[in-house]
Amino acid sequence: MEKLVTTYKALADETRLRILGLVAERPYNGRQLSEALGASQSIVSHHIEKLRRAGLIKEMREGRERVYGLERATLIELAREQLSQSRTEEETDADPVLKNFFDGEKLRSLPVQRKKKMVVLKELLKRFEPGVAYPEKQLNEMLSLAHEDYATLRRELMMAGLMDRERGVYHVAAVEPASAENASS
Repeated sequence: MEKLVTTYKALADETRLRILGLVAERPYNGRQLSEALGASQSIVSHHIEKLRRAGLIKEMREGRERVYGLERATLIELAREQLSQSRTEEETDADPVLKNFFDGEKLRSLPVQRKKKMVVLKELLKRFEPGVAYPEKQLNEMLSLAHEDYATLRRELMMAGLMDRERGVYHVAAVEPASAENASS
């Protein structure tokens, strides 16, 4: 966590962001950065040191000169951590919704709010295998195990983009929608 805080503190400065933008294109030495930023070399050195401690810049040697380049591995790691954290938050948000709307395998009711509805629909979707074709009758039987109004569930899965239908045969959609914006209200 401390590394994450250090990294974000390093990113929270306009001059440091400008330095990162420059060294992302190509390596620069201190003098070149100073000229490009219109700042003194001591100010540039101060910011480079903060970026280096955060692992965002790597120092390399070109002859007797030090040049600075972007440490892409740190940015990739940071992006992965953010993605992992947002997925964990999404999963945590889903737990109370599932507890409120499911009684074991049975769905008590379908939520009205889009975000909650998507959590419930994605949970129902887990009952179906990707790549398997489900005739409408079979789909209805499987959905009726969750709730008596299988027709509404089927329609909501379709409207949310979670299932596709072709010639009366249903299957799990190949690509899940990016957000709950596709869900009906």
